[in-house]
Amino acid sequence: MPHRAAIRAEAARLRGLFEAAGALPVETSVLQPAEVLLDLYGEDIRARAYVTSDALRGEQMLRPDFTVPVVQMHMEHGAEPARYTYSGEVFRRQEEDAARANEYTQVGFEIFERVAPESADAEVFSMFFDILRPLGLRAATGDIGILMAAVEGLRTTERRKAALRRHIWRPRRFRALIDRFSGKSPVPDQRAALLTAAEPMARAEPMIGLRGPDEISSRIKALRDDAQTAPISATEVELLDAVLAVRETSDNALERLRDIAVDLPAIQGAVDRLAKRLEALTARGLDITKLDFEASYGRTQMEYYDGFVFGFYAEKRPDLPPVATGGRYDALTRQLGQGREIPAVGGVIRPGLVLSLGGAT
Repeated sequence: MPHRAAIRAEAARLRGLFEAAGALPVETSVLQPAEVLLDLYGEDIRARAYVTSDALRGEQMLRPDFTVPVVQMHMEHGAEPARYTYSGEVFRRQEEDAARANEYTQVGFEIFERVAPESADAEVFSMFFDILRPLGLRAATGDIGILMAAVEGLRTTERRKAALRRHIWRPRRFRALIDRFSGKSPVPDQRAALLTAAEPMARAEPMIGLRGPDEISSRIKALRDDAQTAPISATEVELLDAVLAVRETSDNALERLRDIAVDLPAIQGAVDRLAKRLEALTARGLDITKLDFEASYGRTQMEYYDGFVFGFYAEKRPDLPPVATGGRYDALTRQLGQGREIPAVGGVIRPGLVLSLGGAT
Protein backbone atom coordinates (compact mmCIF):
# COMPACT_ATOMS: atom_id res chain seq x y z
CA MET A 1 0.00 0.00 0.00
CA PRO A 2 1.37 3.46 -0.90
CA HIS A 3 2.59 5.78 1.84
CA ARG A 4 -0.05 7.98 3.50
CA ALA A 5 1.61 11.14 2.20
CA ALA A 6 1.39 9.84 -1.37
CA ILE A 7 -2.28 8.92 -0.88
CA ARG A 8 -3.04 12.40 0.47
CA ALA A 9 -1.30 13.96 -2.54
CA GLU A 10 -3.27 11.77 -4.96
CA ALA A 11 -6.50 12.60 -3.11
CA ALA A 12 -5.74 16.29 -3.50
CA ARG A 13 -5.11 15.80 -7.22
CA LEU A 14 -8.41 13.98 -7.72
CA ARG A 15 -10.34 16.50 -5.67
CA GLY A 16 -8.81 19.25 -7.76
CA LEU A 17 -10.24 17.63 -10.90
CA PHE A 18 -13.71 17.65 -9.38
CA GLU A 19 -13.32 21.23 -8.22
CA ALA A 20 -12.41 22.16 -11.80
CA ALA A 21 -15.76 20.63 -12.81
CA GLY A 22 -17.55 23.11 -10.53
CA ALA A 23 -17.73 21.09 -7.30
CA LEU A 24 -17.59 22.87 -3.96
CA PRO A 25 -15.18 21.19 -1.51
CA VAL A 26 -16.87 20.17 1.76
CA GLU A 27 -15.94 18.30 4.91
CA THR A 28 -17.90 16.08 7.29
CA SER A 29 -17.12 14.98 10.83
CA VAL A 30 -15.33 11.68 11.32
CA LEU A 31 -17.76 10.86 14.15
CA GLN A 32 -21.37 10.74 12.99
CA PRO A 33 -24.63 10.18 14.93
CA ALA A 34 -25.27 6.45 14.66
CA GLU A 35 -29.07 6.29 14.86
CA VAL A 36 -29.88 7.67 11.41
CA LEU A 37 -26.87 6.16 9.69
CA LEU A 38 -27.52 2.61 10.90
CA ASP A 39 -31.00 2.76 9.38
CA LEU A 40 -29.85 4.25 6.07
CA TYR A 41 -26.68 2.31 5.26
CA GLY A 42 -28.29 -1.14 5.33
CA GLU A 43 -27.45 -4.44 6.94
CA ASP A 44 -23.96 -4.76 5.42
CA ILE A 45 -22.73 -1.53 6.98
CA ARG A 46 -24.63 -2.21 10.21
CA ALA A 47 -22.51 -5.33 10.66
CA ARG A 48 -19.27 -3.59 9.67
CA ALA A 49 -19.59 -0.19 11.32
CA TYR A 50 -17.48 1.01 14.23
CA VAL A 51 -20.02 2.21 16.79
CA THR A 52 -19.23 3.79 20.12
CA SER A 53 -21.20 5.49 22.88
CA ASP A 54 -20.89 9.08 24.03
CA ALA A 55 -22.35 10.18 27.37
CA LEU A 56 -23.66 13.45 25.88
CA ARG A 57 -24.28 12.61 22.22
CA GLY A 58 -25.42 8.99 22.47
CA GLU A 59 -24.29 6.36 19.99
CA GLN A 60 -21.71 7.58 17.48
CA MET A 61 -20.30 5.90 14.37
CA LEU A 62 -16.95 6.29 12.68
CA ARG A 63 -17.82 7.55 9.18
CA PRO A 64 -18.36 4.48 6.88
CA ASP A 65 -18.62 6.70 3.80
CA PHE A 66 -19.42 10.29 2.87
CA THR A 67 -22.66 10.21 0.90
CA VAL A 68 -25.19 10.22 3.74
CA PRO A 69 -23.45 13.02 5.72
CA VAL A 70 -23.12 15.11 2.54
CA VAL A 71 -26.81 14.60 1.70
CA GLN A 72 -27.76 15.52 5.27
CA MET A 73 -25.68 18.68 5.03
CA HIS A 74 -27.17 19.63 1.66
CA MET A 75 -30.80 18.99 2.60
CA GLU A 76 -30.48 21.00 5.83
CA HIS A 77 -29.82 24.06 3.67
CA GLY A 78 -32.53 23.39 1.08
CA ALA A 79 -32.83 21.24 -1.99
CA GLU A 80 -31.19 23.43 -4.60
CA PRO A 81 -28.91 22.26 -7.42
CA ALA A 82 -25.31 21.87 -6.23
CA ARG A 83 -22.05 20.00 -6.76
CA TYR A 84 -19.73 18.83 -4.03
CA THR A 85 -16.38 17.12 -3.68
CA TYR A 86 -14.67 15.78 -0.57
CA SER A 87 -11.84 13.56 0.59
CA GLY A 88 -10.94 11.81 3.80
CA GLU A 89 -10.82 8.54 5.68
CA VAL A 90 -13.68 6.08 6.06
CA PHE A 91 -13.81 3.15 8.46
CA ARG A 92 -15.31 -0.33 8.04
CA ARG A 93 -14.73 -3.49 10.05
CA GLN A 94 -13.42 -6.42 8.04
CA GLU A 95 -14.41 -9.55 9.91
CA GLU A 96 -14.17 -11.99 6.97
CA ASP A 97 -11.02 -10.75 5.22
CA ALA A 98 -8.19 -9.51 7.41
CA ALA A 99 -6.24 -8.45 4.32
CA ARG A 100 -8.82 -5.78 3.47
CA ALA A 101 -8.14 -2.33 4.92
CA ASN A 102 -10.51 -1.18 7.66
CA GLU A 103 -9.45 2.45 7.20
CA TYR A 104 -8.88 4.03 3.79
CA THR A 105 -9.26 7.29 1.90
CA GLN A 106 -12.13 8.17 -0.44
CA VAL A 107 -12.46 11.09 -2.83
CA GLY A 108 -15.97 11.83 -4.02
CA PHE A 109 -18.04 13.88 -6.44
CA GLU A 110 -21.80 14.45 -6.01
CA ILE A 111 -24.30 16.26 -8.24
CA PHE A 112 -27.73 17.45 -7.03
CA GLU A 113 -29.65 18.43 -10.17
CA ARG A 114 -33.37 18.56 -11.05
CA VAL A 115 -33.06 18.90 -14.81
CA ALA A 116 -32.11 15.89 -16.97
CA PRO A 117 -30.95 13.41 -14.30
CA GLU A 118 -29.76 11.01 -17.01
CA SER A 119 -27.34 13.68 -18.20
CA ALA A 120 -26.05 14.03 -14.63
CA ASP A 121 -25.56 10.25 -14.49
CA ALA A 122 -23.56 10.43 -17.72
CA GLU A 123 -21.49 13.37 -16.48
CA VAL A 124 -20.44 11.63 -13.26
CA PHE A 125 -19.71 8.32 -14.97
CA SER A 126 -17.82 9.81 -17.91
CA MET A 127 -15.68 11.91 -15.58
CA PHE A 128 -14.73 8.84 -13.56
CA PHE A 129 -14.16 6.93 -16.81
CA ASP A 130 -11.77 9.58 -18.11
CA ILE A 131 -9.89 9.92 -14.82
CA LEU A 132 -9.39 6.16 -14.54
CA ARG A 133 -8.81 5.46 -18.24
CA PRO A 134 -4.99 5.15 -17.87
CA LEU A 135 -5.44 2.21 -15.47
CA GLY A 136 -7.23 0.02 -18.02
CA LEU A 137 -10.05 -0.90 -15.62
CA ARG A 138 -13.25 -2.74 -16.46
CA ALA A 139 -16.33 -0.57 -16.04
CA ALA A 140 -19.50 -2.25 -14.82
CA THR A 141 -22.92 -0.58 -14.87
CA GLY A 142 -26.44 -1.47 -13.79
CA ASP A 143 -29.74 0.07 -12.75
CA ILE A 144 -31.44 -0.84 -9.47
CA GLY A 145 -34.48 1.15 -10.63
CA ILE A 146 -35.36 -1.46 -13.27
CA LEU A 147 -35.58 -4.24 -10.70
CA MET A 148 -37.51 -1.98 -8.32
CA ALA A 149 -40.00 -1.23 -11.10
CA ALA A 150 -40.34 -4.94 -11.90
CA VAL A 151 -41.16 -5.68 -8.25
CA GLU A 152 -43.65 -2.82 -8.14
CA GLY A 153 -45.44 -4.27 -11.18
CA LEU A 154 -46.04 -7.71 -9.64
CA ARG A 155 -49.70 -8.63 -9.17
CA THR A 156 -49.46 -9.42 -5.48
CA THR A 157 -50.01 -7.76 -2.12
CA GLU A 158 -48.29 -4.57 -1.06
CA ARG A 159 -46.91 -6.42 1.95
CA ARG A 160 -45.12 -8.91 -0.32
CA LYS A 161 -43.80 -6.19 -2.60
CA ALA A 162 -42.50 -4.27 0.40
CA ALA A 163 -40.64 -7.39 1.59
CA LEU A 164 -39.10 -7.88 -1.85
CA ARG A 165 -38.07 -4.21 -2.08
CA ARG A 166 -36.46 -4.43 1.34
CA HIS A 167 -34.35 -7.42 0.29
CA ILE A 168 -33.32 -6.32 -3.20
CA TRP A 169 -29.80 -5.80 -1.77
CA ARG A 170 -29.69 -9.34 -0.35
CA PRO A 171 -29.99 -11.56 -3.44
CA ARG A 172 -30.26 -14.88 -1.58
CA ARG A 173 -33.04 -13.64 0.67
CA PHE A 174 -34.76 -12.02 -2.33
CA ARG A 175 -34.70 -15.34 -4.21
CA ALA A 176 -36.00 -17.21 -1.18
CA LEU A 177 -38.93 -14.80 -0.95
CA ILE A 178 -39.70 -15.13 -4.67
CA ASP A 179 -39.68 -18.92 -4.31
CA ARG A 180 -41.96 -18.71 -1.29
CA PHE A 181 -44.38 -16.17 -2.74
CA SER A 182 -44.65 -18.11 -6.02
CA GLY A 183 -45.27 -21.44 -4.28
CA LYS A 184 -42.04 -22.98 -5.52
CA SER A 185 -40.96 -23.55 -1.93
CA PRO A 186 -44.31 -23.44 -0.11
CA VAL A 187 -44.57 -22.98 3.61
CA PRO A 188 -45.12 -26.41 5.23
CA ASP A 189 -48.71 -27.21 6.26
CA GLN A 190 -47.67 -27.51 9.88
CA ARG A 191 -46.89 -23.79 9.92
CA ALA A 192 -50.59 -22.97 10.07
CA ALA A 193 -50.90 -25.19 13.13
CA LEU A 194 -47.91 -23.50 14.71
CA LEU A 195 -49.42 -20.08 14.05
CA THR A 196 -52.72 -21.15 15.62
CA ALA A 197 -50.90 -22.46 18.66
CA ALA A 198 -48.72 -19.34 18.90
CA GLU A 199 -51.59 -16.87 19.16
CA PRO A 200 -52.70 -17.74 22.71
CA MET A 201 -49.02 -17.88 23.65
CA ALA A 202 -48.75 -14.21 22.63
CA ARG A 203 -51.10 -13.40 25.53
CA ALA A 204 -49.38 -15.68 28.02
CA GLU A 205 -47.55 -14.41 31.08
CA PRO A 206 -44.78 -13.72 31.75
CA MET A 207 -43.69 -12.13 28.46
CA ILE A 208 -40.13 -12.93 27.41
CA GLY A 209 -38.26 -10.85 24.83
CA LEU A 210 -38.62 -7.36 23.40
CA ARG A 211 -41.90 -7.78 21.49
CA GLY A 212 -45.19 -7.06 23.23
CA PRO A 213 -48.37 -9.18 22.83
CA ASP A 214 -49.95 -6.81 20.29
CA GLU A 215 -46.85 -6.89 18.10
CA ILE A 216 -46.66 -10.68 18.28
CA SER A 217 -50.36 -11.05 17.42
CA SER A 218 -49.98 -8.63 14.52
CA ARG A 219 -47.05 -10.63 13.19
CA ILE A 220 -49.00 -13.89 13.47
CA LYS A 221 -51.93 -12.35 11.60
CA ALA A 222 -49.61 -11.08 8.84
CA LEU A 223 -48.08 -14.54 8.42
CA ARG A 224 -51.51 -16.17 8.32
CA ASP A 225 -52.79 -13.66 5.76
CA ASP A 226 -49.73 -14.22 3.60
CA ALA A 227 -50.19 -17.98 3.70
CA GLN A 228 -53.70 -17.47 2.30
CA THR A 229 -52.57 -15.11 -0.51
CA ALA A 230 -52.55 -16.44 -4.07
CA PRO A 231 -49.04 -17.17 -5.38
CA ILE A 232 -47.19 -14.91 -7.80
CA SER A 233 -47.74 -16.37 -11.26
CA ALA A 234 -45.10 -18.44 -13.02
CA THR A 235 -45.22 -15.99 -15.93
CA GLU A 236 -44.35 -13.04 -13.70
CA VAL A 237 -41.52 -14.99 -12.05
CA GLU A 238 -40.14 -15.85 -15.50
CA LEU A 239 -40.23 -12.18 -16.51
CA LEU A 240 -38.53 -11.14 -13.28
CA ASP A 241 -35.86 -13.78 -13.85
CA ALA A 242 -35.45 -12.54 -17.41
CA VAL A 243 -34.73 -9.04 -16.10
CA LEU A 244 -32.22 -10.35 -13.57
CA ALA A 245 -30.48 -12.40 -16.26
CA VAL A 246 -29.72 -9.42 -18.51
CA ARG A 247 -25.93 -9.15 -18.74
CA GLU A 248 -24.67 -7.79 -22.05
CA THR A 249 -23.12 -4.73 -23.60
CA SER A 250 -25.31 -1.72 -22.88
CA ASP A 251 -26.78 -1.43 -26.38
CA ASN A 252 -27.82 -5.08 -26.46
CA ALA A 253 -29.06 -4.92 -22.88
CA LEU A 254 -31.33 -2.03 -23.79
CA GLU A 255 -32.88 -3.99 -26.66
CA ARG A 256 -33.36 -7.04 -24.44
CA LEU A 257 -35.04 -4.98 -21.73
CA ARG A 258 -37.29 -3.32 -24.31
CA ASP A 259 -38.39 -6.80 -25.40
CA ILE A 260 -39.13 -7.78 -21.78
CA ALA A 261 -41.04 -4.52 -21.22
CA VAL A 262 -43.61 -5.61 -23.84
CA ASP A 263 -44.78 -8.29 -21.39
CA LEU A 264 -43.75 -6.43 -18.22
CA PRO A 265 -44.88 -2.84 -18.87
CA ALA A 266 -44.10 -1.79 -15.29
CA ILE A 267 -40.42 -1.46 -16.24
CA GLN A 268 -41.02 0.69 -19.33
CA GLY A 269 -40.31 3.99 -17.56
CA ALA A 270 -37.05 2.70 -16.09
CA VAL A 271 -36.01 1.30 -19.48
CA ASP A 272 -36.74 4.70 -21.09
CA ARG A 273 -34.46 6.32 -18.51
CA LEU A 274 -31.74 3.82 -19.37
CA ALA A 275 -32.12 4.75 -23.05
CA LYS A 276 -31.75 8.46 -22.24
CA ARG A 277 -28.67 7.74 -20.12
CA LEU A 278 -27.03 5.78 -22.91
CA GLU A 279 -27.77 8.63 -25.33
CA ALA A 280 -26.11 11.04 -22.88
CA LEU A 281 -23.09 8.75 -22.51
CA THR A 282 -22.76 8.49 -26.29
CA ALA A 283 -22.92 12.29 -26.55
CA ARG A 284 -19.94 12.40 -24.15
CA GLY A 285 -17.90 10.15 -26.42
CA LEU A 286 -18.33 6.79 -24.67
CA ASP A 287 -18.80 3.70 -26.83
CA ILE A 288 -21.83 1.99 -25.28
CA THR A 289 -21.27 -1.08 -27.47
CA LYS A 290 -18.24 -1.78 -25.27
CA LEU A 291 -19.81 -0.80 -21.95
CA ASP A 292 -21.03 -3.71 -19.82
CA PHE A 293 -24.51 -3.65 -18.27
CA GLU A 294 -25.74 -6.12 -15.65
CA ALA A 295 -29.30 -5.84 -14.37
CA SER A 296 -28.23 -7.40 -11.05
CA TYR A 297 -25.18 -5.19 -10.59
CA GLY A 298 -25.10 -3.13 -7.40
CA ARG A 299 -27.31 -5.42 -5.33
CA THR A 300 -24.60 -5.97 -2.72
CA GLN A 301 -23.61 -2.31 -2.45
CA MET A 302 -25.14 0.52 -0.44
CA GLU A 303 -28.90 0.22 0.07
CA TYR A 304 -29.53 3.88 -0.65
CA TYR A 305 -28.85 3.45 -4.40
CA ASP A 306 -32.14 3.32 -6.31
CA GLY A 307 -31.18 3.88 -9.95
CA PHE A 308 -28.01 3.94 -12.03
CA VAL A 309 -25.04 2.17 -10.39
CA PHE A 310 -21.46 1.70 -11.55
CA GLY A 311 -18.05 0.41 -10.55
CA PHE A 312 -14.50 0.18 -11.89
CA TYR A 313 -12.43 -2.99 -11.37
CA ALA A 314 -8.87 -4.15 -12.03
CA GLU A 315 -9.54 -7.48 -13.78
CA LYS A 316 -5.92 -8.60 -13.37
CA ARG A 317 -6.13 -7.96 -9.62
CA PRO A 318 -9.21 -9.84 -8.38
CA ASP A 319 -7.83 -9.52 -4.86
CA LEU A 320 -8.54 -5.79 -4.91
CA PRO A 321 -11.90 -4.17 -4.11
CA PRO A 322 -13.44 -1.77 -6.66
CA VAL A 323 -11.24 1.22 -7.42
CA ALA A 324 -14.35 3.39 -7.76
CA THR A 325 -18.11 2.99 -7.22
CA GLY A 326 -21.15 5.19 -7.43
CA GLY A 327 -24.77 5.58 -8.31
CA ARG A 328 -28.06 7.45 -8.06
CA TYR A 329 -29.82 7.91 -4.71
CA ASP A 330 -32.93 10.05 -5.26
CA ALA A 331 -34.93 8.40 -2.45
CA LEU A 332 -32.21 9.24 0.08
CA THR A 333 -32.78 12.97 -0.44
CA ARG A 334 -36.49 12.40 0.27
CA GLN A 335 -35.70 10.56 3.48
CA LEU A 336 -33.35 13.26 4.72
CA GLY A 337 -35.08 16.28 3.19
CA GLN A 338 -37.99 16.69 5.64
CA GLY A 339 -40.46 17.14 2.81
CA ARG A 340 -37.92 18.31 0.22
CA GLU A 341 -36.16 16.20 -2.38
CA ILE A 342 -33.86 16.56 -5.37
CA PRO A 343 -32.43 13.97 -7.78
CA ALA A 344 -28.82 13.18 -6.88
CA VAL A 345 -25.97 11.03 -8.19
CA GLY A 346 -22.33 10.63 -7.23
CA GLY A 347 -19.39 8.34 -6.74
CA VAL A 348 -16.11 7.78 -4.92
CA ILE A 349 -12.56 6.85 -5.95
CA ARG A 350 -9.98 5.21 -3.69
CA PRO A 351 -6.70 7.08 -4.34
CA GLY A 352 -4.67 4.40 -2.56
CA LEU A 353 -5.82 1.82 -5.11
CA VAL A 354 -5.16 4.25 -7.98
CA LEU A 355 -1.55 4.50 -6.83
CA SER A 356 -1.26 0.75 -6.24
CA LEU A 357 -2.24 0.19 -9.89
CA GLY A 358 0.28 2.69 -11.20
CA GLY A 359 -1.90 5.79 -11.39
CA ALA A 360 -0.65 9.38 -11.54
CA THR A 361 0.62 11.16 -8.48
